[in-house]
This record gives sequence, C-alpha cells and structure tokens, in this order.
Amino acid sequence: MRGRAIKLSPSRRLVGDLMRFSIGVPRVTVQRQMNLKPLQQARMAQQRKTSWTVLFLKGYALLSQDVPELRRAYVKLPRPQLYEYPVSIASVAHEREYEGERIVLLSTIKDPEHRPIGEIEELFLAARSKPVQEVKQFRKALRFARAPGPIRWLLMWLGLNLGRQRGRRFGTFQLSVYSGLGAESLNPLTPLTTIFNYGSISEDGTVTVRIHYDHRVMDGANVARALIRFENILNGAITEEVQGMASREAIMGEAASGKVS
Repeated sequence: MRGRAIKLSPSRRLVGDLMRFSIGVPRVTVQRQMNLKPLQQARMAQQRKTSWTVLFLKGYALLSQDVPELRRAYVKLPRPQLYEYPVSIASVAHEREYEGERIVLLSTIKDPEHRPIGEIEELFLAARSKPVQEVKQFRKALRFARAPGPIRWLLMWLGLNLGRQRGRRFGTFQLSVYSGLGAESLNPLTPLTTIFNYGSISEDGTVTVRIHYDHRVMDGANVARALIRFENILNGAITEEVQGMASREAIMGEAASGKVS
C-alpha cells in the first residue's frame, strides 16, 4: 500500500521546533482538585460571561506576582543560572484556521496581573478572531518558520537562554486548555518554566487544575502550596473583580432601560 508525502507547513515546523526545545526540560506535574463555586456564581451573574480561560489567566498572573519562582527561568547564558522577571508574560495557545489547515499559534500578553479582566479578554478574542496575517505575533512567527532549520534552532536556543530575550519572545508561563472540548492534556510540553491547564468545570464548581513545572527552577512542595494560593485568588480577587463587572453591567442595563422608558 502506497501512501503520500505531506510537506510540513510553517505552523508544523514551529510546533516541531518548540518540541525540540521542550523535550529536554525535566518537567513534573502537580494537580489539585479545586472548588470554584464562588467564582462560578459570580460569572453566572454576568450578562456577558467572561471566558474561563481569561479568568484563570488573570488568576495565574496574580499568583505569579505572589510566588516569584513562577517568574523565574533556567537559562544557560552567560552561565547556567536562574533569571527572575519583574512581571509575568502569558503565552497562550490558539487554534486557528489558516490556508486550509487547523494550526496552533502562540500570542503573548505582558503584565496581565495589572490589566483589567475586560482588557485581557479583548486581547484574547482579537488573537482568536482576527485574520491570522493581521495579528503581528502570528505573522512574525509564520515568517520565522520559513527560515532554514539550523538558523531557526540557533535563534530559538539563544532566545531561550538569554534572560531578557526569553521573556519578551516566549513569555514566562504558558496556558493551553482543551476543557471546552471535554478533554484534558495530561502531559503538555513547553520550553517555559510552567504550563498550566484545567479540566471541565462541574455544576458544583469543582475542577482539576494542574501546574507542569521545570524541576530545575522549583520543587513540588512549592507548586502544591502555589495551587492552594491559586484557588484562594480565583475565589477571592478574581471573584471580586467579576462581581464588580456584573454590577456595572446591571447599572448600565438599568440606565439604558430608563432612557428607553
């Protein structure tokens, strides 16, 4: 039986390059069963419900503000060392349709811990809805993927091992979620210090949340404590911000109905 050869698209080459530098990371996973009933109730009160992905992203950024290890990276230049960033840069995986193929591209959001949830959602939706070539990060990534392999690998190695360049080009943490499709990734790979994901959120607000971390940077007990703090942030600061958004929506709705009458 004769098959057919399929040429690697630029996006497939990008995924292959990321996996090339992810395989060597000594990654370990810690998970926690969380109860996010307060946040779930606050979200249900919204007229326009905020994406769970955005809520988790903002919560993880606030967590990274409290836990500096989550803002650190293992780099090899000028010598093996840890490099700590002053703020977080989120790297988010998006599935997009491009040239007849479903592809995965990454966008970054700098300093999400200091951005309102609404602003983060606007950036998130723009990366998911704008034509691929109109998103600067996507356009640059696809152009980069057309360079010869040895050049791509050298530039990526340098970018991942120079502290200042690493955060700007790749981010400080990554988020990749399939729970909207009813599935969970148990062993996601990334060259970054942490990648986190979560499963489907049940009606009673319970959900499994995982942090996959680089053991060269931090240890499991730190991550276990961070997950406890993460749950508190989601049910605390994030819930309060969502409640404020819902209250403003209600006030604006009442004002609009008053004008109509």
